[in-house]
Amino acid sequence: MSSLQRPGKIVCVGRNYRAHAQELGNDVPTEPLLFLKPPSSIIASDDAIILPTMSRQVEYEGEIGVVIGTHLTRASESAAQVGIRGIVALNDVTARDLQRSDGQWTRAKGFDTFCPIGTEVRPPADLGTIEVTTRVNGSVRQHATARDMVFAIPTLLAYISRIMTLEPGDVVATGTPAGVGRLQGGDVVEVEVDRSIVRNSVIAAG
Repeated sequence: MSSLQRPGKIVCVGRNYRAHAQELGNDVPTEPLLFLKPPSSIIASDDAIILPTMSRQVEYEGEIGVVIGTHLTRASESAAQVGIRGIVALNDVTARDLQRSDGQWTRAKGFDTFCPIGTEVRPPADLGTIEVTTRVNGSVRQHATARDMVFAIPTLLAYISRIMTLEPGDVVATGTPAGVGRLQGGDVVEVEVDRSIVRNSVIAAG
């Protein structure tokens, strides 16, 4: 997001790629699995991801982020697709050890700097063609297209809108493909979604 306006909310989808669910030993959800990240976790490209002292296993999760352009309440899938303003590269940084120990994901996903977001770009007409690629220190670690999702983007937006109204500027993080891995101080992690890129160095707290 070019000027890093904070959205009202960041709605995230877990385990939306079969291979990622399997690599963590989880079942594929029969309905979208939702959680929230706080807007205070957002940083821009070239800002640093800070590894918190509470965690010993912080991991990257490259994702396709969807920026909402209109109010969506109990929307149909076609209305939800029309309501998309843009897409962004998004890194759903996660303290994996805290995610496992807490049993819910607020602390693991909510640290400051745990939501790098790239510049917003216009979505293609065919949302299934959107690609997401994650690189760490220049090496590709994740790659997939939106066609690989368990629940397609319009399906996700329509589902979420039956629970909570999606408002202009809100961001929906649509899940991460297989290939997640640990980040260490000194790494540089980059997520690319079509023409949106977010690149961040990684430093230890303090």
